[in-house]
Amino acid sequence: MKKLHRRKFIGACALGGAAAIGLRGAGAAYPANEAIRVGCIGTGGRLRGALMPAAKKVQGVRLAAVCDVWDRALEEARAVAHEGAFATKDHRAVLERKDIHAVMVATSDHWHVPITVDACEAGKDVYVEKPLTHDASEGKRVIEAQDKHSRIVQVGTQQRSMPQFQKAHELVKSGHIGEVQRVRLSWNRNVPIRKVPMGVDPKTVDWKRFLGNAPDQPFDEQRFRHWRWFWDFGGGILTDLMVHYIDIAHWFLGLEHPLAASAIGDHHQTEGFWETPDTIQTLLRFPGKVQVHFEGSFSNARNAARIELLGTRASLYLDRGRYEVHPERGQVPYSELVPGKSPRGADFDDAVDGELLHVTNWIECVRSRKKPNAPAEAGVIAVTGAHLGNLAYRAGRVARWEELARA
Repeated sequence: MKKLHRRKFIGACALGGAAAIGLRGAGAAYPANEAIRVGCIGTGGRLRGALMPAAKKVQGVRLAAVCDVWDRALEEARAVAHEGAFATKDHRAVLERKDIHAVMVATSDHWHVPITVDACEAGKDVYVEKPLTHDASEGKRVIEAQDKHSRIVQVGTQQRSMPQFQKAHELVKSGHIGEVQRVRLSWNRNVPIRKVPMGVDPKTVDWKRFLGNAPDQPFDEQRFRHWRWFWDFGGGILTDLMVHYIDIAHWFLGLEHPLAASAIGDHHQTEGFWETPDTIQTLLRFPGKVQVHFEGSFSNARNAARIELLGTRASLYLDRGRYEVHPERGQVPYSELVPGKSPRGADFDDAVDGELLHVTNWIECVRSRKKPNAPAEAGVIAVTGAHLGNLAYRAGRVARWEELARA
């Protein structure tokens, strides 16, 4: 991939455009009284259990189509969608429909970019789960599709729409915590993991369609249901969990991609049935001598899920329920913003509904054609450290950005 310059990442989404979408021009806004009809693609637990219910709370949204390669997920999604929703196992059938204005994509990672690009080309706006890319080489392609077709693409890093992160961003940009030289991230859980039969009837799965551009292989219910932990379909803890909070570091500090990465990982519980490690640490070095350390595990929940930016005047702690400013030698006063109710480090906080805030921002931008909180260029940046960290882990050595840039 050619060097990804910041001007490419943060360039404004082009508005207008010559391509027609039904009777609507590519950059035309939607009136407030016109329903946005959404197709839902990849209706597993994440889309069906969180994003679809959130979208139904947004005024003027109608979940008009559902798509999944598994009969069970498809039928359960029909029960969540609005009455009469179109159902199919082929995402192209959703994109061909003139009555679908936008799509939400929560497939396995290796389908994120292909479907997003297809949707942009079909004139649909897109909400796509993170990580946006499964391979670093996909970044340029998805940004170009967004811009060429004047589409609103929102990547599912929902922290960008949460009030404590938006306020904390203002603090960092104002210099309140000083120069940030180190960042610490974690996403730790204590979850016993065992290989158990999943009971998936292969006759109910369009396995060939699930594979997509992945290498051909026989049906495996573990790979199908636990795809995050297999390299052909996901990228393990780094792409699944680290991306959420390293995206904040990129956003707050104006970082692009890391220069180098080292990583160690182990299978403490999953030897022989996961490919990706269940415990991993990576150290990333960015331009400006900024060091970012991440730890993730399923065996111990210490530090849980959080980001800490260590500045010369103060340290800023953030999670999904709060921020806290801890001063260095009394240089600034202690301060906090706690809109949530969960304890420190919680994965989710019902008092700060990130899904609802982020989906609402997307729909507002679909209507107005303004740039959303997490456009494609932000999603491409957010996963660069995960890709480089995984390369370092798999190669057993320090990995450098040039190796990915040449791919």
